[in-house]
Amino acid sequence: MTIKEVCEKYDITPDTLRYYERVGVIPEVGRTAGGNRNYTDEDISWVENAICMRSAGVPVEMLIEYVKLYREGDSTIEARKNLLIEARVGIQEKLNQYQETMDKLNYKISRYEEAMKTGVLTWE
Repeated sequence: MTIKEVCEKYDITPDTLRYYERVGVIPEVGRTAGGNRNYTDEDISWVENAICMRSAGVPVEMLIEYVKLYREGDSTIEARKNLLIEARVGIQEKLNQYQETMDKLNYKISRYEEAMKTGVLTWE
């Protein structure tokens, strides 16, 4: 798959994809005889992982460390697992914050709905 096809499929820019490769968020992508990037299924899996993790707020540095450990082989399985656990904890904290915000919004909306029925706006 070409860089253009990957970018279109995942709605990202070529600059983003090149950046991910340059800093190590994804492993180095193979090239064609002409020097163009040629994304394999494995490369696409790495791209999907990077997009997913970044959209969840996982820091670039953590993804770089994960790829570095992956390249070192099976002796790093526990370290990789621990990184994923750390990412999960961070995502769960964000989910909890979002849920608190959602609860507050739902409460405020319910107050407005009640006010629309009764003509009286109360907050507590």
